[in-house]
Amino acid sequence: MKINRMKIRIQIKKVLFFSLCFLLTSIVSAQNLESKIDEILKAQFKDNESGVVTLVAKKGNVIYRKAYGKANLELDVNMKPENVFEVGSITKQFTAVSILMLLEEGKLSLEDDITKFIPNYPTKGKQITVHHLLTHTSGIKSYTSMQKFGEVTTKDVEPLKFIDFFKNEPMDFEPGDKYKYNNSGYFILGYIIEKVSGMSYPKFVEERIFKKLNMNSSYYGSHTKLIKNRAIGYRKRNGEYSNAQYISMSLPYAAGSIMSNVDDMLQWQRAIRNNMLVKKETIDKAFTNYTLNNGKKINYGYGWHLNEINGVSTIEHGGGIPGYKSMGVFVPSEDVYVIVFSNCGCKSPTSTAIKIAGLAINKPFSTGNNAVSLSKEELQKWVGAYKFEDGGIRLITMENNQLYSQREGSSSKFKIYPTSPNNFSFEDGFYTYKFSEKKGKKTVIFQNRIKKEKGMLTANQS
Repeated sequence: MKINRMKIRIQIKKVLFFSLCFLLTSIVSAQNLESKIDEILKAQFKDNESGVVTLVAKKGNVIYRKAYGKANLELDVNMKPENVFEVGSITKQFTAVSILMLLEEGKLSLEDDITKFIPNYPTKGKQITVHHLLTHTSGIKSYTSMQKFGEVTTKDVEPLKFIDFFKNEPMDFEPGDKYKYNNSGYFILGYIIEKVSGMSYPKFVEERIFKKLNMNSSYYGSHTKLIKNRAIGYRKRNGEYSNAQYISMSLPYAAGSIMSNVDDMLQWQRAIRNNMLVKKETIDKAFTNYTLNNGKKINYGYGWHLNEINGVSTIEHGGGIPGYKSMGVFVPSEDVYVIVFSNCGCKSPTSTAIKIAGLAINKPFSTGNNAVSLSKEELQKWVGAYKFEDGGIRLITMENNQLYSQREGSSSKFKIYPTSPNNFSFEDGFYTYKFSEKKGKKTVIFQNRIKKEKGMLTANQS
């Protein structure tokens, strides 16, 4: 009996010991992740400059939530995690989901022609569908690319009236033939939401999304409304900050006029993950990698880009509007969400958010610091001019045992670092080369995350 009790005590001690070890390891790992994220943010955002708010969540639980810099430079107010930002094109997620909500209600079809909602729209005999608008494949000219857009940015315009502003522009391509990021498409979607729901777009997102999800710090954007915790937007030119250029919020509209904070954006992500607004089979449409008429994938769904971090699939989108930049990354397989907001057009958080997501899923990007050592002969092996499928030529050169990459016709030259004898990475780790040689022929895969291009050696460089 005593022996059994002793065995039980020993087993309990072992369990406690291993539990303590696991807990300590988890704490150290979390602290290590936090310090690495701190390092990334502090390198870009300074205490006395415009700021940033970052939130990282795993399985719905917040594992990082911090702010750096200033929310108001004139009043010397520090940024805090609760601050509210204009999120720019992240608005497109809300517009896309609103369309899917109306789809479930039987009020529209993804194959509906836009003339069903705007009878006098000049489609020039082409069929332009709701699907085309959602996927940026409509061919309609994006109003933000029009030179005369700069003349109207301060004017408040009703949606249908503003559609008149761009509807007669020549189409960029046949519907479905190409993917070209397009704000006009999402502007039209906003009007379609109004037409079929009987509610204004601002009222629809506020009543049917924000209120339902308790997103109490989210709004359709306004310059006149008093918005608690608003972070002021800035621009920076020649080293000097100034207040952001004014733009009427009636113009970004369903393509970019929403305001929110990181806590509400996590609430939004949870709602999407848990099918709180539409069924799973419906939201899956937003995360499908659609194709062009020729079958080529566009790496875009409805309101979200589809990408990857070192082979792990991501769903993401950024935004930019005068005074603000934003980026959100979701990793479905790890249930990791990263959202980063900046209150200056001068500081994009795109690469920052992607790097943080890489750290959070333990798939960090390679940098010059993790380079392996190769001999001069091993480096020289890949020197040359490589012609790619798009007709472009990239030159790989070597100086002082350092390889460089340069696109022909460009003055910019970038260091590339070996991560193995035939794999090389740029400084940020997003761009990589994978060289190979077969039967004396040298080829290379140039990769920018999900996008890959194949090149073939055409000439050696001296």
